[in-house]
Amino acid sequence: MYIALTINKTMKTPKLFAFILLAATLHSCGDKEINQNNLFRIDTTGMKQQYQPQDQLLLSLTNEKKKTIDSVVYYINEVRAGSVKGNEKLDISFKDRKFGYQNLKALVFYEGNNVEVKGRVELTSSIDPKLLEYEIVNTYPHDIHAYTQGLEFYRDTLFEGTGRYKQSSLRKVDYKTGKVYKQENQDDRYFGEGITVLNNKVYQLTWRENTGFIYDVDTFEKIKEFTYFKEIQGWGLTNDGEYLYQSDGTEKLWKLDPETLKSVDYVNVYTKNTKIKAVNELEWIDGKIYGNIYQRDAVAVIDPITGAVESIIDLSQLKKLVTEHDDLDVLNGIAYNPTTKTIFVTGKNWDKMFEIKIIE
Repeated sequence: MYIALTINKTMKTPKLFAFILLAATLHSCGDKEINQNNLFRIDTTGMKQQYQPQDQLLLSLTNEKKKTIDSVVYYINEVRAGSVKGNEKLDISFKDRKFGYQNLKALVFYEGNNVEVKGRVELTSSIDPKLLEYEIVNTYPHDIHAYTQGLEFYRDTLFEGTGRYKQSSLRKVDYKTGKVYKQENQDDRYFGEGITVLNNKVYQLTWRENTGFIYDVDTFEKIKEFTYFKEIQGWGLTNDGEYLYQSDGTEKLWKLDPETLKSVDYVNVYTKNTKIKAVNELEWIDGKIYGNIYQRDAVAVIDPITGAVESIIDLSQLKKLVTEHDDLDVLNGIAYNPTTKTIFVTGKNWDKMFEIKIIE
């Protein structure tokens, strides 16, 4: 610490002495804090940057100054993971922990003092996603002006949510002809996003407005307007028959109570090597979440309990089958038809919708 002194000739000696003493005390305290924080580090010898659920992590400290450590309490993501006497090793299991960064903290008690030291590792999936093949069963017309954000079958009816400011809507569509036979337009200030239907209610998100809407499935009468449980973006939406699942443009999938619209849990979407960001439009199919990966023209098959990506469907070839035009955008929109047991996919401003069947 550097302190500049300007000495007034009229300053009395006791005042000058007191000022210098205070400066020296501050300097000394600063040194003590710096030295204290440098006494220990989490020992990274043999530590990996990435771990998988079956791995174990041994935590201990480096103690270069040979201080007498009374005990250490370890935390992972601010939750107590365990404690040891002295500088014994603590064995950490990653089983049942959420994928993502694991923020490590050690609270060290030594010689009547205590100090915190921190570190970080990343937990990833142990699954190598397999590539699924598909075949096109049928091709149907699709509104070329529909900026598709959500797509879902309910009682043999195809529901579609569209986006863009001044163009966002909720629709019922005859999927065989592409004709829209019922439509509710959103206010111009909203950018529509994902939709899902649960208990005869249509839930629809907006992008940056932190607002969602609930409609009567038959009349499209607005039942409720709600604010998101936290400041996040609205992207995709689906349900498992009991809970809603919402994506926000990151690697997170939020599990929501459909009545309170509050988060009850979440998962981070990961492959064996990395997190998968930009999870977009969602669909629940046979206990798995199928998620469009924005700008990748691919769909990830995700375990909703762990967030692990189990399979990938590369649909990039479909874009070559639609009409090229200035507003043509990425693949987005996936709907499972339980009657035919096939999947319907389209994209933003695509003039075609494809019925596909997955080949194992």
